[in-house]
Amino acid sequence: MATLGTQNISTSYVQLIKTSGTTGIDGTIQTITDGNNVSSALQLSTGGVSSTGSLSVTGAATFSSSISATTGTATIGTESVNTSTIGTLAVTNTATVGTLKVGASGPRLTAVSYGTAAFTGSTFQDLDSATAGSNVTTGTFTVTGAALGDIVFGGLTSIGSSTGTNATLAQRLIPSFRVESADTIRYVILNTDIVSHGTTPAGTLYATAMRFVT
Repeated sequence: MATLGTQNISTSYVQLIKTSGTTGIDGTIQTITDGNNVSSALQLSTGGVSSTGSLSVTGAATFSSSISATTGTATIGTESVNTSTIGTLAVTNTATVGTLKVGASGPRLTAVSYGTAAFTGSTFQDLDSATAGSNVTTGTFTVTGAALGDIVFGGLTSIGSSTGTNATLAQRLIPSFRVESADTIRYVILNTDIVSHGTTPAGTLYATAMRFVT
């Protein structure tokens, strides 16, 4: 905006911004206009700020209370939020949320932990093998932040490449994951086939632990 001090009022008043009402800023939300009464997307009152258009934040946005955007889409680069009620959220960078509630009556998600580990490969006998436990492989790996009571899901990248006496061996292998202790995930891969046996090659184990409260 040019310096008003060097301009005539008759040519520079349109550069000024003002409220749409005649009382200045008060408790009623008012549209901010220019000096020629052209409305902007910004609305102000002594109690809040509103935008009827797109709101873009190029830096970090920190909100100490509540964001409410139950219609439309909120697109945020970096966000740190205590309480947020949003219809559709598109995050282009990173959203840091203390507690996330999905739906009006859903539980609150308070923590998500993720980790991976190398899997060296394993040989599985069939379910009816005379050697006890030979149809299962198990172990642990670290997922920092995981705690007892977390819901865990995960997988093994190489399980679909399993080979053996039956082409369906990969379909018969069932992986499961659980928190064994703080920061420790136990994985169990079970061969449920009564005929097929074979080998699963090396790959990567991965697991996500999620914590919910009501």
